[in-house]
Amino acid sequence: MAWIAGVDGCRTGWIAALADTGSDAPPLLRVVPRLVDLFEGPAAVSLIAVDMPIGLPDRVSGSGRGPEQLVRRLLGERQSSVFSIPARAAVEAEDYREACRLALAFSEPPRKVSKQGFHLFPKIREIDRLLQASPGLRERVFEVHPELAFRTMRGAPLVTPKKIKGVVNPAGMAERRVLLIAAGLPEQVVHAPPPRGAATDDALDALAALVVARCIAAGRGRPFPDPPGRDSHGLPIAIWTFRPERPPAQDAAMNAPVATDRPVTRLMIEAAAARIAGHARVTPMMRLGTGVFGSAADVSFKLECLQHAGSFKTRGAFNNLLSLPVPAAGVAAASGGNHGAAVAYAAMKRGVKASIFVPEISPAAKIEAIRRFGADVVVGGAQYDDAQAACDRFVADTGALKIHPFAAAETITGQGTLGREWDLQEPDLDTVLVAVGGGGLISGIASWFAGSKVKVVGVEPEGSRALHAAFEAKGPVEVKVASVAADSLGARNVGQLVYDATKDAVERVVLVADAAITEAQVTLWRDFRLAVEPGGAAALGALISGAYKPAPGERLGVLVCGANVDLTKLAAIVG
Repeated sequence: MAWIAGVDGCRTGWIAALADTGSDAPPLLRVVPRLVDLFEGPAAVSLIAVDMPIGLPDRVSGSGRGPEQLVRRLLGERQSSVFSIPARAAVEAEDYREACRLALAFSEPPRKVSKQGFHLFPKIREIDRLLQASPGLRERVFEVHPELAFRTMRGAPLVTPKKIKGVVNPAGMAERRVLLIAAGLPEQVVHAPPPRGAATDDALDALAALVVARCIAAGRGRPFPDPPGRDSHGLPIAIWTFRPERPPAQDAAMNAPVATDRPVTRLMIEAAAARIAGHARVTPMMRLGTGVFGSAADVSFKLECLQHAGSFKTRGAFNNLLSLPVPAAGVAAASGGNHGAAVAYAAMKRGVKASIFVPEISPAAKIEAIRRFGADVVVGGAQYDDAQAACDRFVADTGALKIHPFAAAETITGQGTLGREWDLQEPDLDTVLVAVGGGGLISGIASWFAGSKVKVVGVEPEGSRALHAAFEAKGPVEVKVASVAADSLGARNVGQLVYDATKDAVERVVLVADAAITEAQVTLWRDFRLAVEPGGAAALGALISGAYKPAPGERLGVLVCGANVDLTKLAAIVG
């Protein structure tokens, strides 16, 4: 056995992510009180990558040691995450005022010690004394920086910070977990609670250090500077990362690459899922088995109709409100009903003013829901596009934040959390059927499943086929809209963003007649007591009408996605 470790400091000592290079067993997380403990016993490590400065200058010029200056520029706007380590004399001082005095005396320009940096000094002294006393360890212990490791995994600066004003940022944690899993670490280890005495961010940093340790052991380490320097005691001065075997954008392990030209990525969706957690519901699955509706497929429903405000759009609404600054004028949206209800609900929960512009075709039930959530409702024209134009004028006049139902990355990313959730609940799916209106939902779901074995099939009414027409024309085009589901699936043009997100990630779009949509509504009420609007029943309509014909045994997921139905109309059709 040959053990290696990624190590980070924690409140009770050191947390180590240990891996046996001669075994396929998952890494272990362990807390030890002293760093030297990792070099002793039956699981003694042969190589350590540690998030702690090694090698201390006698004097400091500029903004820190050479490695810090080289690495800082790689991390984009998040440069403050690389501390400036002062001269050795300051690090050896155990009193903060004395450390500041010595740091000023041995730096040019003069620079004091930050309180955060001073708290690291005991661990810096520990590793410094260990390596001075044991010269043989100097070629086995490598300084790393987790943010540089994550940056190397992603191939670009990270999107979200790990902490905001000293508080752990869930979106930042989610982004880093995605990268660790993509780098080959087991998901159960990455999501495991940290051992006693360490925090979650400590554990993730130790795992990032382990990724670097593995690469160093394999001969793919990369030091900054190259070659490393030495301090006056002979200790190496370098921060190590690794050379990827291939560019991150081409790494198949990413399963929808982090570094990609897609407008929405899995990484963005993971961050959105962390952002909206606790705001949007985790909606249930209903397993129906094989043979239902005369189909040879193994069918299940994803019941997003049970989401807050009655539809999936709540996900995108919260992601917008939690991602973007909201001005004093509040938020504004144009909607056939569901998007407006979702924005109104999210705004109510966040204490934000909302103005919702609806077309004349919006059902009374949806308008009532918008008003119930406290938003101002404005009828903006005959069709959805007319309402959007009125909304745009309002935004231009007031400065309100416009939340678009589909032509915005924040919206698509929020809807993509449905795909992520579906995947976690039903990991063996072969195909998912997704209703299409403006295309924000299918864009998000397809962005999550892109590069996987799961086929994403869109479903549109025959009389409202904007995405189908875009695929035929190889670009977004205007279509006429006339369908029983026009209030929710009635966009005339999906727009360029949706087209770019779906053109290579959606397997195809099938068209269903209004009669099939109505039949699906009846089936959902009669057999499952689900009151669903026409747009929410469209995906099932494709299955029961034969517009989509699954293969025998195919694991088919059908999205039931909208519950804002006019009960009077539903009663009329179900008899």
